[in-house]
Amino acid sequence: MKKTFQLKEPAKADARVLEAIKQDVRKYVKRERRKALPTGVDFWDFDCQLGVDQAPPKALHLAELTPAIEAAAQTEGIGSVYVEILAKPGHRTKKPMPEALAAEGALLTPLALVAEPAPQDEPLAD
Repeated sequence: MKKTFQLKEPAKADARVLEAIKQDVRKYVKRERRKALPTGVDFWDFDCQLGVDQAPPKALHLAELTPAIEAAAQTEGIGSVYVEILAKPGHRTKKPMPEALAAEGALLTPLALVAEPAPQDEPLAD
């Protein structure tokens, strides 16, 4: 999706125009995520860019895109925003092991990470 959105429309309230822009972005992302994944791909990842008026677009994460659109809409003197979202195949990677555990070479299960057992209730004295 490569599209320039006008932030101001004479017949519509600015808040409604902003909501329509955000809805178009969400609708596109949902549509792309519904597509079948190629073999060997774990998920759909997105390359996003946002540009204000004629300024060159800036690369953003998908989660940062909507707040950036809202911030641009609240800035005075900005008439349009350019939004570019391109789907790409994503591959999951293993999380790195914490340094302390990597130095020991120990593998811990989630149950072994508990530091101490839960406290026991003491019987009440009469």
